[in-house]
Amino acid sequence: MSRAGTLPTAVVDLAMRLGVRPAAHSPCVSLTQTGHMRRSLQSDSWMALKAFQTIATDRCAFDWRAKVGPFGLISGRDALQDGAGRFDITALGVIPLARAQHTPALVRGELMRYLAEIAWAPQAILDNPELRWRVDGPDTLSVSAGIGATASEVILGLDSDGRITTAFAPDRPRSATPPILPTPWHGRFSDYRLVDTIWLPMAAEVAWSLGAKEIVYWRCQVKSWHADVRKADRDRSKRNEMTGTP
Repeated sequence: MSRAGTLPTAVVDLAMRLGVRPAAHSPCVSLTQTGHMRRSLQSDSWMALKAFQTIATDRCAFDWRAKVGPFGLISGRDALQDGAGRFDITALGVIPLARAQHTPALVRGELMRYLAEIAWAPQAILDNPELRWRVDGPDTLSVSAGIGATASEVILGLDSDGRITTAFAPDRPRSATPPILPTPWHGRFSDYRLVDTIWLPMAAEVAWSLGAKEIVYWRCQVKSWHADVRKADRDRSKRNEMTGTP
């Protein structure tokens, strides 16, 4: 259920500008992406990727699955589900290459990703009760989630149209195990387009700041986006259409 009446006016205004309406409930959005990612932060070599992602709008959860490299032989999964983080890499879909340990640092990192990617699931602005918002200025909002060791915050910057254009965390864990390596982390969104009444950025990139150097390690383009509407809303719309009720 929408929390519009309990949120700062600037936060509700952001949701409205992006096309979100309090009466429209979509507990999940799905999107597909194509792009490239570095083999490592020390490498100048990039790998092509194709990904499918779901993002919950009524809780902090997402599931990103990608095929990477030649012929998509490497599979990656990055997820936050039921409060637990997950990061796995496999070859041929079955041979494990890497798996992150389940630690508070992993959860923090995944929470920060979720908070940054609200640009792709703006319904969460009104519908996710786990989010805490703070207005830092006319074009800056902070959003946080989690408690204790998993408490996480991301600073969102708005462009001249009042849409999310940057996401920043000064201390995202770069490792899920000691040493945790809290590191400045940046996300940038661009190429906003109207999709199913929602304004969405169709391009994005992510970077780490290592000393004085910023290293972009992931870029993508959104190829499709879909909001999964609750069955009750679909049934009500169908009923209203049949009866002529607005």
